Amino acid sequence: MTTAANSPAPADVLSLSESELELQARARKFADEILQPLEVEAEMNGGHLPADALKTIKEESLKRKLSGGLHAAEHGGNSWTHVEWFLVEEQLGRITNAVSWHMPTAYNVLAHGSPAQIEKYLLPGLRGETHDAYAVTEEHAGSDPSGITTTAVKDGEGWTINGEKWFVTYGDVAAVFIVMANAIVDGEPQGTLFLIDADTDGIEVVDNPPFTHTYPHGHPTIRFNDVKVGDDAIIGGLGGGDKLQQDWFSEERLGIAARCGGAMTRLLEETTAWAIEREQGGSRIIDYQGVSFPLADSAADVAAGRLLGLYTARLADAGADPKLIHAKSSMAKLFMSEAANRCADRCLQIFGGRGYMRSNVAERFWRELRVDRIWEGTSEIQRLIIARSLERRGVERVIN
Repeated sequence: MTTAANSPAPADVLSLSESELELQARARKFADEILQPLEVEAEMNGGHLPADALKTIKEESLKRKLSGGLHAAEHGGNSWTHVEWFLVEEQLGRITNAVSWHMPTAYNVLAHGSPAQIEKYLLPGLRGETHDAYAVTEEHAGSDPSGITTTAVKDGEGWTINGEKWFVTYGDVAAVFIVMANAIVDGEPQGTLFLIDADTDGIEVVDNPPFTHTYPHGHPTIRFNDVKVGDDAIIGGLGGGDKLQQDWFSEERLGIAARCGGAMTRLLEETTAWAIEREQGGSRIIDYQGVSFPLADSAADVAAGRLLGLYTARLADAGADPKLIHAKSSMAKLFMSEAANRCADRCLQIFGGRGYMRSNVAERFWRELRVDRIWEGTSEIQRLIIARSLERRGVERVIN
């Protein structure tokens, strides 16, 4: 439970320590020097970059200790606090085309694995040797995981898994799939996560559709046809999938809020500079309210959203009620994803015809930020979560 003793004081939320400021600056420098110069090249090549660029991203992110985030240092992460992780995610959010996806990473779920699972899946991921892919969504079960129909049926000493997963990010390059399935025990379904090697018999890529953004990896549809796995494929225990997944959603949603904040900051920096330099009708265009007011509105948005995100991160570090963190992460994602979309549209308009060119940062963010209102739970789902939290935990706890 959150108490006055472990809740950060309002004045502390934006007060960063010397080590936090150093990490923030290090991440900003990496984003600006290593990642940003590769954006347009990635855009013009369908999201792909040459091998030497990929090698540089991996090596530099490891050398600068910017990958692995919240994962423990002994596993190859950095044992960051949630605030430190939020600050880095903000800086990575400044970059289009998901260039940061080439940094070594692994989903938080893998930290809950057995020693053997950590050795096989987590450590190689954090070294940048493999990718994992989270397979949750289905054709008729998106933001509501209760509709999942993928099953795992006991078969001797193992399990037989059948089902089809949609929008499996990294699914075209993953070495392992983290699959949510209903394990049937005594006729009753128990939400359980399974780790399934990508080369296991019975896995089929049904479709790998193109999407609005130009990212390096796809989001294919994966079908599991009588896939056989052992008990050692279960992560988090039988029936433990729902809890792990809620923790994953909380983290992912807060990360989206952070990256949206970084995107808005970059957009405001570049668009404001352009509006100061550009003249029309004998005046700088920033002197026209039709230009300056939209910029001001987005500046207010990012300042408010960043405060909410950092406050949520500090609550998580203070050991607050996970259900409260879940609600506040949904609030942060909802607010920042909606605000970022408005910001990108405003900035594109201010750039005029130049803003409609793919070489322009506003055009790329205009396309890319749209998905943040959809994945890891749509804006509508976030509103439902927040409303239910108001009912169950009370208005004061949710908004304070």
